[in-house]
Parts: sequence; C-alpha cells; structure tokens
Amino acid sequence: MAPNLIKIAPSILSADFSRLGDEVRAIDQAGCDWVHVDVMDGHFVPNISIGPLIVEAIRPVTQKPLDVHLMIAPVDPYIEAFARAGADIISIHAEAGPHLDRSLQAIKALGKKAGAVLNPATPMSALQHVIDKLDLILIMSVNPGFGGQAFIPEAIAKVEQAKALIGDRPIEIEVDGGVDSTNAGALAKAGATALVAGSAVYKGNDATTYAPRIKAIRDAAMVG
Repeated sequence: MAPNLIKIAPSILSADFSRLGDEVRAIDQAGCDWVHVDVMDGHFVPNISIGPLIVEAIRPVTQKPLDVHLMIAPVDPYIEAFARAGADIISIHAEAGPHLDRSLQAIKALGKKAGAVLNPATPMSALQHVIDKLDLILIMSVNPGFGGQAFIPEAIAKVEQAKALIGDRPIEIEVDGGVDSTNAGALAKAGATALVAGSAVYKGNDATTYAPRIKAIRDAAMVG
C-alpha cells in the first residue's frame, strides 16, 4: 500500500474518559481513519481498561471504523459481545486462546474483520498457517498493557517480515506502541499501512492539537 494511504488510528486509551464521547468526536473531526479501542483484562496484560458497554456507547458517536484490540485471555467468550457492541475490526493475540484458527473463524462468522496481534517476543511464524483468515496483522512495538511506553525499534524488521508473509493478499499491517512522527516514516517504508497513536495524539487532551498531531504522523509516514 502506498505511503499516502497510511491510516491513523488514535487510541482512546489516552483520551479523557470523563468526556469520552467528545474525545472520539474530536479525533474523528481531526481526520483520523480508525478509532483504536484497547481492551485490557488485568490478566493477559497488567491493566484493566474497558468492556463492550463502552464500545456500544461510542458506536453512535462516529462513522469511522472501530478498531478493537482485545488484550483478553481467554478471548473466545468475549468476541461476540464486542462484535454486537459495534466493533468493525476485532484483533486478538496469538496466545489468547488454544485455537487461533477457530477464534479468527468466529470473528469472521460475525461479519467482522479479523486481526491477529503479535507481542514483541512472538515470532511472525505464529501466523503462517492462519494468514488466509486475516484482514489485519497488528504488530506490538511495546509490551502491551500500558500507554506511553517507548517504541521498540525491532518492530520495524517485524513489519518487513509481515509484508513478506502477506505477499499480495489484501491484509493491513498495523503497528501499536510508541508510534509518533519520529518513527512513522520508517514503519511506512517497511510496509505498515495503519499506525496506532495514543499519547502522540491525545497527550494533554486539548482537542485543538489533535488535527496537527494526526497530520504530523501522516506526513511523516508519507515521507517513508
């Protein structure tokens, strides 16, 4: 995918939850492509965030795709609830259940796009045998569980590996964790098609800054 088609997906994990609807509207109006929703269970990752009710609450606020990243294990019991709540893309970790293939089939059967997530230590080979069931590969460039972490540079090589595995299949390559205008170019050049940005967009929670921050990341990716 050409760099000028890069998608920017601000993570609402960094939003002001006391006015979440307004924060979602603000990134929509600021030019985001997707709204990234980080779901943490306090078990698979060391934090607890939100559940299906929040997804349902923000669904009417934007027409942009809701890009829901489930950091839940076991994940299977919750897939349908997030699908019903209004998720458009549901991404699950390779380690989040005993049968990744079956879990991805369940997402697709609910009419949603299916993504698989690789932690920093999870090899690309984990997706080799499910690649034809994927709409998205989400590469973690931090260890999941907290916002505001530093970008792990090895993620760039992993993006290149994902691109090689995908070949000519229409699969998005998304990167999540510490993404900003300083690394967006390298990620896009390596093959990333979607970038998650939390604090790089929402830091300070001043809606007037969201559009220039999204533009800065997009412009940097286009240079890539």
